[in-house]
Amino acid sequence: MTEQEINRAIQYVTAATSYGRDTVGEILRTGLSELTLLSAQSSRRFERENLLGYLCQWTMKRTGHPEPLVREVLDGAGRWLDEVATTLAEQRQVGEAAGDDDEPGAATA
Repeated sequence: MTEQEINRAIQYVTAATSYGRDTVGEILRTGLSELTLLSAQSSRRFERENLLGYLCQWTMKRTGHPEPLVREVLDGAGRWLDEVATTLAEQRQVGEAAGDDDEPGAATA
């Protein structure tokens, strides 16, 4: 996700809620960074609600903000979180497919 897209998400959620831009930005950036790290480190697939619950809990611990606030902000940015999760999953699949050609004992031309 580009910085411009992150700022667009922050602006959208700020306008849709009663929370300040700094608070929304902190929550979204924290949640997005954990989503990126989780995707890079795990090959497990998560249901959307389970993933959102995990991101909410993790973001609450990192930022110190209460659950209703964090959940509302992350729910408000659901479109962007879904986009990041989909993009990262596709990148992982492409990387795994490219790695299949490098298996030991594979025929080479």
